[in-house]
Amino acid sequence: MTAVLAAAVATITAGLTAVDATAAPTASGCSVSYSVTSQWQGGFNADVAVTNLGAPVDGWQLVWTWPSGQRSTQAWNATITTSGSRATAKDAGYNARIGTNAKVSFGFTGTWTEPNLVPTSFELNGVLCTGSASSDAMATVAAMQPGWNLGNTLDSTGSDETSWGNPRVTEALLDQVKAQGFKSIRIPVTWSQHLGSAPGYPIEAAYLDRVKEVAGWATARGLYVMINLHHDSWQWINTMPTDHDGVLTRYNAVWTQLAEAFKPFGSKLTLESVNEPQFAGSSGQAQEVQLLNELNTSFRDIVRRSGGNNATRLLVLPTLHTSSDQVLLDALATSIQGYNDPNLIATVHYYGYWPFSVNVAGGTHFDATAQKDLTDSFDRVHATFVARGIPVILGEYGLLGFDRHTGTIQQGEKLKFFEYLGHYARAKQLTTMLWDNGQHLGRTSFQWSDPELIAQLKSSWTTRSGTASTDQVFSAKSTAITAKTITLNLNGTSFVGLRHGTTELARGTDYTIQGDQLTLTAALLTRLSGAREYGTNAILSARFSQGVAWRINLITYDAPVLGNATGTTSAFTLPTAFRGDLLATMEAKYDDGTNAGPHDWTSYKEFDRAFAPNYAGGVTTLTPDFFTAVRDNARVTLTFHYWSGTKVTYYVTKTASTVTGTTT
Repeated sequence: MTAVLAAAVATITAGLTAVDATAAPTASGCSVSYSVTSQWQGGFNADVAVTNLGAPVDGWQLVWTWPSGQRSTQAWNATITTSGSRATAKDAGYNARIGTNAKVSFGFTGTWTEPNLVPTSFELNGVLCTGSASSDAMATVAAMQPGWNLGNTLDSTGSDETSWGNPRVTEALLDQVKAQGFKSIRIPVTWSQHLGSAPGYPIEAAYLDRVKEVAGWATARGLYVMINLHHDSWQWINTMPTDHDGVLTRYNAVWTQLAEAFKPFGSKLTLESVNEPQFAGSSGQAQEVQLLNELNTSFRDIVRRSGGNNATRLLVLPTLHTSSDQVLLDALATSIQGYNDPNLIATVHYYGYWPFSVNVAGGTHFDATAQKDLTDSFDRVHATFVARGIPVILGEYGLLGFDRHTGTIQQGEKLKFFEYLGHYARAKQLTTMLWDNGQHLGRTSFQWSDPELIAQLKSSWTTRSGTASTDQVFSAKSTAITAKTITLNLNGTSFVGLRHGTTELARGTDYTIQGDQLTLTAALLTRLSGAREYGTNAILSARFSQGVAWRINLITYDAPVLGNATGTTSAFTLPTAFRGDLLATMEAKYDDGTNAGPHDWTSYKEFDRAFAPNYAGGVTTLTPDFFTAVRDNARVTLTFHYWSGTKVTYYVTKTASTVTGTTT
């Protein structure tokens, strides 16, 4: 098991009755800052600061509930006792008095088992510490978890919401989204095609009414909603470096209209200034950061000045490119702190470590490098915002390969990514919104295209699941069957058992387990492989003490056989008898050893962009994009890597638009 050794910080600030700092200390109230300052396997240190917002206190007790079984073992500046999950910190005598707006601090060492969640509420002498708007923002963003994107619909750049192939949104769809457990919906909207001319840039009334209708349907169902300017970011906002005044005038006109249109909506509606802000023709990143700050500032000012519910509405501000690079996080954090507005939310997006996310450069596995990319990103976001009391929404997350189809990333590796992302987002107190352009939840069938994926997602919202080093166990048909061992990723769970269908397999006979090593015996593999036809012969289910089960495919294979072929750069396929094996990636090199094809900084080409297997058709396709980047009359050696570990070599030569492929 890999423990998450990271800091968590929460600020719970507010009062039962709002208290003006200059008013007489007659109302009760308090704020609490709880910070995990260091953490190690099984233990942690924490600091707690209590600010009294009410009448002076002489003698105090602070009470909270441990959310995940923590315990205090040693304390300083207070005495801490625990009864069940309820903790009580009592003053140390010398610090018993807390004047109005005064603060007292204490700390402790504690024990934990993953996850080390932060307590969500505190009581000072029986008074609930709930007292400023910033805690409301944090609490609201927490209540928005989990979220879902209504992608490729109202954000289409065509004439209406069906332009990109999705049907019109229905109330039935929103019913299903809520029934699936989502608490919030991000509704991306592209306004470009629905704006009139300068200087007023009036929004097409029918389209604005339609967006309001969909948002109203969602909020009526108790769902939180986020509305934004979406593809406007690259359609016209990006020209701000060369058309500063024109873009700003248009941007302000749009938000002035939207602020007025959505003012009647209640607090479940949030507004996002712009999606994935970007700028072309700038003098560099410093100018781009300044331009984004100008847009965010203008957005906030326009919405706040419009009054009504907009005076305190939660507003969402992105980093440049919605990136989690530290310099861009710092820039947004500085801006938010300068606004002195407690109802602001920061947002970033996360689509994974790029080579893994699109399956290029050999990024076939959710390995230590891909995991570190995720933890580093979320750690930076947490430290920059959440630790300072600024809530964060991961406005979009997924894998970039999903833009083509969800099979770009191997199933088991995909599930490991989403299991870990859900876990670490929870640990870092990030609200997540799944990007779904129709490839996940069917808009009319209301069925998930990948049931395993949604099961893993739902599980990750509350707990961890066990996984394994692989979900594929290969046995070569040409050789005798032998026992196979895979490594379990227990993730804080314990192994419970192994099933084939509804049959519980026998430990010691069908499999053995030693630590995290699961060994399938030769006898089990022989029995379940049957006649040993190529492909998946049986599916096992590894079960753990919590979370979802892990599927293990038992596969019979032999080395794939490729055939000679001729074709063109626009249509070339090579005959492939896959013989039960599955293609993981492809290398391409010239005879001199240099890399061939697109992304020539790596020999490993991008799955489905440069090559793609067709198992049903018995061919492997090399795409026009691949040949566009190949030199004429220069032989290319292709090395196909299969998930069994088998490698097969093939040769192609392009002459003008003609392609010849050979096995020798």
